Parts: sequence; structure tokens; C-alpha cells
Amino acid sequence: PQGPEEARAFVNAFLKSSMPKMKDEAIQDILSRKAVVLEHYCKKQKKQKRKKPKGFTAKQRREMRLFEIEPEQQRYAIFLPLHELWKQYIRDLCHGLKPDTQPHMVQSKLLKADLHGAIVTVTKSKCPSYVGITGIILQEFKHVFKIITKEDKLKVVPKLNNVFSLEIDGFVSYIYGSKFQLRASERSARKFKLKGTIDL
Repeated sequence: PQGPEEARAFVNAFLKSSMPKMKDEAIQDILSRKAVVLEHYCKKQKKQKRKKPKGFTAKQRREMRLFEIEPEQQRYAIFLPLHELWKQYIRDLCHGLKPDTQPHMVQSKLLKADLHGAIVTVTKSKCPSYVGITGIILQEFKHVFKIITKEDKLKVVPKLNNVFSLEIDGFVSYIYGSKFQLRASERSARKFKLKGTIDL
């Protein structure tokens, strides 16, 4: 065991190395008057900014063919369950489609709803070859719908200059594609005029 002198020498040396900025007189003064609080000096670490992960560019998505549907998957029967899910989604969105439900309320909900899985028909078009195309919407882009028909053919139908009809539980809604050129994710915040127009 250490004697008093060795202990005192150890404490003084320890305090001197722990508090290098203080003089010996100040350390002795602290020892004789009050308890010593040893401070730890550390360098402030700079906060590293988290880098947000960058998504793929449009060119990279095209090169990777992320949005292309394989030919063996282009079958109408495969997507019928998607249509059933979509109908249930619309019924929940409109709080149940009852006979006394206001048509304009259904129309306003449909304009902002996700249409993937809906069965639509081209009723009017400036291009006669599009009229009568009926099928399930598989993909919606800003300017086009990709529709799978009952004949298992994938059709790319532009929104511009086309009018689409959509029916669910007896309610028929018309979509003027020229006024509907938005991405599906952008429609929820968009205000639409419910009054239709006769132009395409």
C-alpha cells in the first residue's frame, strides 16, 4: 500500500495531466476548498449529412425495362382479380355505392382515384380505330393508358382526343382524356371541373 506522500504525489500528477490548462496554485486551491470535478475535453464531431438515395432516371428505367409487361403475362384472365380488388377499392372510397348515391360525388371520387384495374371503354375518339377498345387498365402514364383487352392484346391508348367510359355498380362515368393528362400520383391534389365539355 502507498503512503500519504506517494498518494498525494499521484493525485497531484493526475490532476495536472487531467487539467493541463490550470496552474499548480489553482489546483492546490481547488483541493483545499472544494471537490474536484474532472472535465473531459473532446473535439466536437461534425455531423455527417445523410445522403438521400437517388432513384433511377427515366433513361435507366427504360434500359432496365422496369415497366414492360412480358408477352407471356399479357393475358386478360390474369388481371381479373385486380379488377375485383379495384371495384372493392372504389366501393370503400365512395362509402358504398347505393342507388341514392349522388352521381357527382362518385364522379369526383373517380377523377382522383387510382384507375389501375378499372375496365374502361373508348367511346369517342378523333381516331376511329380507338373507338370500342375495352379492357383493364394495367398502367397509367401522363399521356397514355396501357389496356389489356379480352383478346389478350395490350393496347396503348393516348389520353389526348379520346373519351373513356367507366362503369361500376350501375354508375357510368366519362373521362375526357384531354383534361386528364396527369400522372396517377398527381391527380389526388388536383381540382377538376365536374361539368363535362363536348370537345375532344
